Amino acid sequence: MPDSATDSLAGPLLSVPAENASEIAAPSSEAGGWLDLLSREHLATTLMLSMGVALFAFNGFFVSTVLPSAIAEIGGGHLIAWSVSLYLIGSIVAGVTAAQLKQRFGARRVLVVATLVFLAGTLTSAFASTMEQVLLGRIGQGLGEGVVAAICYALIPALYPSRLVPKVFGVEALVWTCASFGGPFAAGWLAESFSWRMAFLINLPFGLIFLLLALLTAKSREKAGAAFGGVPLSPLVLLSVGLLMILSSGVMAEPLISAVLVVFGMALLVASVRRDRALPTSLMPHDAFGLSSTVGAGLWLVLLMPVAQATSSVYFVFGLQHGFGFGPLAAGGLGAIMAMSWSLVAVLVAHVGTGRARRRAIEAGPLLQSCGMILVAVGFHQGSLPLIITGQIVVGAAFGASWAFLSQMLMEASTSAERDKTSGLIPTLQSAGFAIGAAFAGLAGNSLGLGGLSGDDPAYQAFSLTFLIPIGWTIPAMLLARRATRLAAERLPHSP
Repeated sequence: MPDSATDSLAGPLLSVPAENASEIAAPSSEAGGWLDLLSREHLATTLMLSMGVALFAFNGFFVSTVLPSAIAEIGGGHLIAWSVSLYLIGSIVAGVTAAQLKQRFGARRVLVVATLVFLAGTLTSAFASTMEQVLLGRIGQGLGEGVVAAICYALIPALYPSRLVPKVFGVEALVWTCASFGGPFAAGWLAESFSWRMAFLINLPFGLIFLLLALLTAKSREKAGAAFGGVPLSPLVLLSVGLLMILSSGVMAEPLISAVLVVFGMALLVASVRRDRALPTSLMPHDAFGLSSTVGAGLWLVLLMPVAQATSSVYFVFGLQHGFGFGPLAAGGLGAIMAMSWSLVAVLVAHVGTGRARRRAIEAGPLLQSCGMILVAVGFHQGSLPLIITGQIVVGAAFGASWAFLSQMLMEASTSAERDKTSGLIPTLQSAGFAIGAAFAGLAGNSLGLGGLSGDDPAYQAFSLTFLIPIGWTIPAMLLARRATRLAAERLPHSP
């Protein structure tokens, strides 16, 4: 393995800031092998982080499988679209407050409370007698899991030495793939074999295991409240309303109304960032979304790549069913190719040690994503399944090659005072990107007539255009990736 001087991506070897030293039992091993993640120092924390990611992924996707059974029993079919939207809103809004909560109360206490909120939401949905109660439970699940995911990310710099961080992300990518695509199948089996309520209740044992691991791994901070300035409410309200408007656009039949909601929602998100930046106590890093720092440019990349990718999440399986006659199971299996490619490539590149190679991997991310999406668009235009599958593999490789190193670069480029904010914002911003991108995709698809397709209409041209439009988001992402890595390299002019 390379030594610590050549291992850094954008800064010196990550260390636990003095103010965080009492929060986590710092790892002592500097070994960089995969098995080191399962060593005595790291086993409990690796399991905890993996469990947190698995719960977040599972609960983000499984409801589409089980809610039809729930509707057959308790009704409320007109509200089904909100089951994912409210979960996303809850997780995003809660995620941006995680750094302040961790600072004030310590990681262990916040993780415990957030997990209890998640479990309360799970029980509310599982024993609901109306769809409104199910949605209330989904909000609780989102609030709890949003904090859990953000805190888990924020703890990575303190839990692991720098050269293990890409391997941690490689493991998390594998866990995400298994949970997000295997979870719905497992939930469907539970709903068919037992009850849709059992699919919710399966969260209980896993949530309790995560709770135990959090109690054993995360430590309470001493003097945690000394620098706490409160959670700023005004940017949080603007963010919440903006997200609500954007996600509401996806359930509107009229493209004009959807467009208005998206525009006003985006305006509120911009206002939220500006308001947050003006406050002395902020939700986000003070240079978030600026162009003069690694963190500012890099966070744009974290947002834009999911925005571009969201079209695939919305229309890829749908396109395979309408364009190629696949059934739900076969189309869903092909839809998993992107995530499997992401996981495989993340594992393969995790050993990359030099800062220059990692920066090149980050720059390759949006470029590969653009190439992959072009292949998918051309594949739909020509009715070529091999091109479509190849494009999905390339898109997955784009995220697998860049995401871990991008996350690590942002963590290392942040000051110790704002590292928690930056780290916790990464999964939150990723979810926000997919939510915003899904709204744009729905608007484009509905405008092109995809919402009213008949069962025998392949609509290759409409699908091709729908996948071609978001490529525009990858162009600024390429420029921002180059700027972020250049600014990172300038911080270490002598790094390889």
